[in-house]
Amino acid sequence: RDIESVARIEGVSVERLQQAIDRGRRELYGVRSKRVWPGLDDKTLTSWNGMMLRAFAEAGVALERDDYVDVARRNADFILKHLKRDGLLLRTYKNGSSKLNGYLEDYAFTIEGLVSLYEATFELRWLLEAKSLADTMVAEFWDDAEGGFFFTDNAHEELIRRTKELEDNATPSGNSSAAWGLLRLSELTGNLDYRDRAETVLEAVGGALGQYARAFGHSLCALDTMLSTSIEIAIVGDPADEATRALAGEVRRRYIPGIVVAGAAPGDSAAAEAIPVLRDRGRVDARPAAYVCQDRTCGLPVTTVEALAAQLDAI
Repeated sequence: RDIESVARIEGVSVERLQQAIDRGRRELYGVRSKRVWPGLDDKTLTSWNGMMLRAFAEAGVALERDDYVDVARRNADFILKHLKRDGLLLRTYKNGSSKLNGYLEDYAFTIEGLVSLYEATFELRWLLEAKSLADTMVAEFWDDAEGGFFFTDNAHEELIRRTKELEDNATPSGNSSAAWGLLRLSELTGNLDYRDRAETVLEAVGGALGQYARAFGHSLCALDTMLSTSIEIAIVGDPADEATRALAGEVRRRYIPGIVVAGAAPGDSAAAEAIPVLRDRGRVDARPAAYVCQDRTCGLPVTTVEALAAQLDAI
């Protein structure tokens, strides 16, 4: 009941009743504070920050929220500054200290997040960081004998059994996330080894996907990406130009599963070197241009939102 009703029933003023409530709370807190306090788990986990990174990057472009994208940038900077040492990811951070070797999910979730951040910003550093972590993930976690990724890295303490995490639960499994991240990286970088390893991971769970679909949701997303026609969008123009932003916005406001989006300023040789779909692509009549490609075959470049929308509608 509201405080006015209780005060009326008790025959006191609202002010006197509020004073009694406040006094009672203070006395109760004084007694409770003598008990053993519960533990507070306030450490930072790399894997969960990787998921948050992807969520803010994708939400930022879908909802046209630059502040969300900025959160993703700052999150990525934090991970790479505080949770990466000598090229390897660490698991946790608290009170200025990072420790414990990263697990597979720490690498896989962060890779997915960095790829999404690259697509949200076209800032090449994020893609290069994702590629570097992917190469480390393969070197440290890949099972050369049977394929797939182990949960722990090569330097981890020796266990009775080195396990693999395959089923998606409250969070995606490390293997399903690794497969999806490697597929997206393969499309952007042209590295077919990434795709081959992703296929190997999905083949390992192929028999179970049809029988226990609920346990392999993220794997099914990766499988859909692998089996679908690859769609690559290249946008060339000054990132600060409104025309460039309009072309990118037309792509980003659509939900097209499996799509990868790359962008660069005219003459950006580093981006062209790292991302094949950007090679030999330039502006048209000094205007920003978009190239819609399927399976590495690109249509004619377009310079207007209307023309780009027509090409995307035809996919």
